Amino acid sequence: MTIGRIHSFESMGLVDGPGIRSVVFLQGCTLRCAYCHNPDTWCLSGGKEITPKELVDKLIRFKTYYDRSGGGVTFSGGDPLLQADFLIETLKLCKEKGINTAIDTAGYGIGKYDEILKYTDVVLLDIKHIDSTGYVKLTGKNTKKINEFLNAIEKSNVKVWIRHVVVPGITDSKEHIIKLSKIIKEEVKNVEKIELLPYHTLGVEKYEKLNISYTLEGVEPMDKEKCRKLEELLRKEVGIF
Repeated sequence: MTIGRIHSFESMGLVDGPGIRSVVFLQGCTLRCAYCHNPDTWCLSGGKEITPKELVDKLIRFKTYYDRSGGGVTFSGGDPLLQADFLIETLKLCKEKGINTAIDTAGYGIGKYDEILKYTDVVLLDIKHIDSTGYVKLTGKNTKKINEFLNAIEKSNVKVWIRHVVVPGITDSKEHIIKLSKIIKEEVKNVEKIELLPYHTLGVEKYEKLNISYTLEGVEPMDKEKCRKLEELLRKEVGIF
């Protein structure tokens, strides 16, 4: 029997894909993003155990809301790609029930990407940085895994929403955004939407409770108006409005 580990569950999300969605936060992430606001999801052994059937039985109760709004379920984390077998089985059951599926991911998992994308309608792809050096500095890992996931997207027909966190002094320059636009145009297929997310400090207290050092201490939240203008620039460069 396949068992997954769930950190938490949000029944009526409005920002994690099209329509009204349930958001399932899975345990486990190998990245250590400097701005992560959910460090309590990092450990793969944490959370609550659940089977795919148990989870889908819970999700089906909200199907009326999904159908009316064009919504569905989004698997987030952590990173859902780390629980590949559980994710695949759950995605299959969702499709059998007619539930739209999305995964919110940095593309950093353990493989089986072709099978995962076969049952995924939308990928919310979080692009962390524009080059290998910046990626390592920001996440603690290299870009090999994300490139493998991008290759799987290239072979699939899945729709992609791009997300990118804008951090003052790190990813907030026009030059950075223009380079990001080139990566999107050259390396990501079927991009349907682009979102720039302003850096915030809402998760700092979790670091204190977990006794984890917060590497961006002292960095102020991103100015939302500047972030909005950078998003306009990015959309213009990519050609998506």
